[in-house]
Amino acid sequence: MIDRIIDEIPRFFTYYTLIFLLEAMGRTIAMTVVGCTVGYVLGFAIAVLRTTRSPLLWPLRAFGALYVEIFRRIPFLVILFIVMFAIQATGWRVSLLLVAIVSICVVATAFLSEIIRAGLESVPKAQLEAAATLNFGFARTILLVVLPQSWKVILPPAFAFMVMFIKDTSLASQMGVVELTFTGKVLMNRGFSPFLVYGVVLAGYFALSYPLSRLGGYLEKRLGAPRDRKARKLLWQAPDSPGRDVLGRQG
Repeated sequence: MIDRIIDEIPRFFTYYTLIFLLEAMGRTIAMTVVGCTVGYVLGFAIAVLRTTRSPLLWPLRAFGALYVEIFRRIPFLVILFIVMFAIQATGWRVSLLLVAIVSICVVATAFLSEIIRAGLESVPKAQLEAAATLNFGFARTILLVVLPQSWKVILPPAFAFMVMFIKDTSLASQMGVVELTFTGKVLMNRGFSPFLVYGVVLAGYFALSYPLSRLGGYLEKRLGAPRDRKARKLLWQAPDSPGRDVLGRQG
């Protein structure tokens, strides 16, 4: 097996094969970024809508909650085929790549809506009451009070979801989208060793997901750092705090 892989490497890593793989990686990351970006915008709208209390918006809140509960529980592969058949029923001629992107938007909207709603609800109610006391409207409260605090809670899990969905885009290969996993099938059909082919595919997924996961980890630490520094400062300033000696020895 190792001899076969070594023998195939010069034939595998040719210019056209590398271009084929890079184009597939580009489609994979494009599907994820576009789908999750649209999902973030629509999910934000649903999350904000579900925080309202107006009786007139009750039908929209119910629809948003129903949408989230349904599409968070349907497998992504099933959603791919539902979207594909729904678009075909309208008579529109669209590419399979667009079908996959629309499917990702549908799923990302449901999941990111819950992530955003959790971030919005993390803001203490006392601050919302203070905003109401200052006669802030709903839009000003969201923009000036809730968002500046909640996005620190929202971003880390949102990046984690995006990293997860880079791997889930491989399911789009089942309907013929030429993404990274599909290229593995094509190259295997050309006679290359499956260990060589899927080893390169694995490296491709790692190259796409690792930078995003590192960026998410950096943002999580960066956004949490001010609170940690504030806590250390308060401990240092407290004259009788036992943490003063500990921080002094550490610093």
